[in-house]
Amino acid sequence: MTVAFVLGGGGVRGAVQIGMLRALLESGIRPDLIVGTSVGAINGALVASDPRPAVVDRLLDAWTSPEANSVYGDSLFAQFTRLVRTRTHLNSPAPLRRLLERALGEDARFEDLPVRLRVVAASIERAAERVFDSGPLIDAVLASASVPGLLPPTRIGEEHFIDGGIVNSIPIAHAVETGADTVFVLQVGRVETPLEAPQTAVDTARVAFEVARRHRYARDLATVPEGVTLLVLPSGEPGGDDSLLSYRRMDSVRGRIDRAYEAGREFLAAHGLVGGDA
Repeated sequence: MTVAFVLGGGGVRGAVQIGMLRALLESGIRPDLIVGTSVGAINGALVASDPRPAVVDRLLDAWTSPEANSVYGDSLFAQFTRLVRTRTHLNSPAPLRRLLERALGEDARFEDLPVRLRVVAASIERAAERVFDSGPLIDAVLASASVPGLLPPTRIGEEHFIDGGIVNSIPIAHAVETGADTVFVLQVGRVETPLEAPQTAVDTARVAFEVARRHRYARDLATVPEGVTLLVLPSGEPGGDDSLLSYRRMDSVRGRIDRAYEAGREFLAAHGLVGGDA
């Protein structure tokens, strides 16, 4: 049996993945493969570097670190000033790079990880999906998490990359194509929330983006090959906060993690998968 963890994108909502991972790892479920997009690439890289329950403390440390608070934590004035100067983005990528280098090592490479990792990003020049699975790790994860407008594109070689959620928010197919026959999907709650017709211009943009995100996910769910077991863990908080400034709010991290952990434990128990730490 080949077990894959698929970690989707979703900004601050990605904290729920720590609770899901705790539930999985405490139950003795270990990944042979991890596929991540955006914040899922960040969380996935840490787990791929240490696929034991102890990694939960490393994840929590990363999420509550000064670097994490600085990723989107500049004052609105500083963000506006940067936007005027760069004309492309509100936030500096430096805090996120420091966070990743501290957690994974400045010279980390995919080949050095004890668990196979695939990271999804979107190429601007090719208008196409790119899957990173070899070479330098930090730049690949940064590329996957380069949210348009919030962070600048990440240059790798002659290409510029933006957030992988633009092309594949929950990359199930990449796990299946790589040979996984048991896939645990760690989504962040958005797909649990029904969409309704928008009432405002801002809501229209949000709904349009959600349709774009979800149609690939729905297709992948509908085309899972026979013989592949796919289990979508609950986030513990369907709905969540979709306000424009929600990406800046780090104060709810621990609550998100705890709710996702409890929901994950209940889900695994219902499927007969809760056991002891292996």
